[in-house]
Amino acid sequence: MTTLQTTRTELEALLDRFLDAWGRHDLEAAMACMAEDSRYDEFNTKVWEGKAAVREGFLPQFRGDYGDIQFLEEDRFIDAEAGRMLVRWVCRFDWKGTERRWRGLDILHVRDGLITEKLTYAKTDRPQTEVRESAVANRES
Repeated sequence: MTTLQTTRTELEALLDRFLDAWGRHDLEAAMACMAEDSRYDEFNTKVWEGKAAVREGFLPQFRGDYGDIQFLEEDRFIDAEAGRMLVRWVCRFDWKGTERRWRGLDILHVRDGLITEKLTYAKTDRPQTEVRESAVANRES
């Protein structure tokens, strides 16, 4: 299979369309940026494989399950030769009447002008103690 090199301008336009879709809560527009064999690796270790599964993983955020979530872009890095983009953001949302914010980033892999992988990393104010506790229990066994 031949893959097409995506130019920096094309990657910037793809990233703009993708971020705009998230800002407008337009799931179909976001999914139009994703490849059929895409993968979404959430910050909480949940992984969604394939476009239909990725759509399911995105759905709660677009549907408003956590309120009006907005990802405010702080910085971006684009490597056209490698087909990689990184966007650093602040997630802003209302939770039980209080505005909350946390920082994170997405590493996006691109092939033939579509996103094949969305790897999300986040800084939260509450560590994932469940994972750590199970790791400790496994070491003690």
